[in-house]
Amino acid sequence: MSVTHDEVLKIARLAELDVNAEALPLLAEQMSRILDYVAQINSVPASEGVKPFVPGPDAVRFRADEVKPWPLAFGPDKLAPAFRDGFFVVPKLGQFEEAES
Repeated sequence: MSVTHDEVLKIARLAELDVNAEALPLLAEQMSRILDYVAQINSVPASEGVKPFVPGPDAVRFRADEVKPWPLAFGPDKLAPAFRDGFFVVPKLGQFEEAES
């Protein structure tokens, strides 16, 4: 397939590129080679046994949605300086204690 100089100028205008007259022959030749290469790829027969990749729900396989607790490497009693009966032991803060009357 041959790309003309006018087609190169039209593509350049659509892409908002400034192409000088000296570059037109080289660009036309390069675009023609690209189109010839794509035509070669399209001419390769597709195998009947191979299903083409189609993105979407058919192509994506999701794992089962299972909610499981994530096991800790070690228990919270190893993290806290004080841990008793399943609770973290923290010091009392004076500002939260009841005011004495």
